[in-house]
Amino acid sequence: MDKGATGIRRGLALGMAVLTASGLLALAAPAEAQAAASCAGRKVRTLPFSTGAVHVYKQGRYVCAVTRAKNPGRERTMSVSVQVRGHQPVARKGKRTHRIGTPLVYMGQRSVRVKGSVSGGSVSSGWILF
Repeated sequence: MDKGATGIRRGLALGMAVLTASGLLALAAPAEAQAAASCAGRKVRTLPFSTGAVHVYKQGRYVCAVTRAKNPGRERTMSVSVQVRGHQPVARKGKRTHRIGTPLVYMGQRSVRVKGSVSGGSVSSGWILF
């Protein structure tokens, strides 16, 4: 019975070590990797503007976007939207300190329009075909 309890303790210790290491890696990851984590796919476009930038990601026939503040830290109003031609835009708006993103949006082979804003500065892409 003593060997079973030792095995359980070893398993718990190993589990805690893995969780600690993964938490440290998440904190040490660069901002670009963290932005990509909230928006799947590869970055295909960056739309800069005076108070931030919108990063557009594509995965297969899906697209999503993340608006990032140029100077993160204080809370301010941010928005981002992705509109597939012929459909309503998928938008997010709120008070954030760093970034705000959209979910993956199916675009098929249609053009998309991406918009983003941070505290008065904004950008609109016009229609883009990826």
